[in-house]
Amino acid sequence: MSSKRVTRRLAVLLLVGVAGCGATAAAGEIGTGRLKARPHTPTATVTKGLSELGMSSPRDGLLYVPPSYRADTPAAFVVLLHGAGQNAHVLMDPMRPLADSLGLVLLAPESRGSSWDVRYGDYAQDVDFIDAALAKVFAKVNVDSSRVSVAGFSDGASYALSIGLINGDLFSRVAAFSPGFVGPGKPVGKPEIFVSHGTEDQILSIDRTSRVLVPRLKEAGYRVDYHEFRGRHGVNPELLRQAAAWLASKR
Repeated sequence: MSSKRVTRRLAVLLLVGVAGCGATAAAGEIGTGRLKARPHTPTATVTKGLSELGMSSPRDGLLYVPPSYRADTPAAFVVLLHGAGQNAHVLMDPMRPLADSLGLVLLAPESRGSSWDVRYGDYAQDVDFIDAALAKVFAKVNVDSSRVSVAGFSDGASYALSIGLINGDLFSRVAAFSPGFVGPGKPVGKPEIFVSHGTEDQILSIDRTSRVLVPRLKEAGYRVDYHEFRGRHGVNPELLRQAAAWLASKR
């Protein structure tokens, strides 16, 4: 992602993030990034543990249901979005032990291309795939509607922020690990936000991304918990643990 493109993305954030606070959007509008699926009483059962979504090949996704899950108890739920050129295991693998201890249900869909659609243009097939994956999971997992979150790394962090702000009536929290930008779109609701970024990031310079992005999010009225760590482009293990505990916590 070039610095010029990052700047354009941030400019979009400043315009729609401030002007669009409190706005609403109709579910299912094409190209808006809106998601239609919502938690509801399950009509099927789910198998605990790690499983493939079985929705697409070769790029699909993973679902993880921890051993502590009970069908009669609504669970905290997190959508995990990988970085460019990566797959569902990138965040799923380090999050699984945390999910076991915190009772998190995890969904890690894979982008249709090498990265998420808005990086190349508009919200399109990735939004559709995520929406279909959510509908499939909500049909068999008892999800706490007040604890539905989205988290991502790198391009996945940018996409988590992008669709998280657009779908703030679904996602109550957004965790972004080393994000680069926020895509265009009409904000809905006011999700809480967790951002971490390495001060020595060689891929997405912190001075051109999070140190610009976070103040603008705060100016737009979002509550942001921001952490810098000494390190390169990656996810800091301790901050991942902090974020996971925050995603699992009740309001």
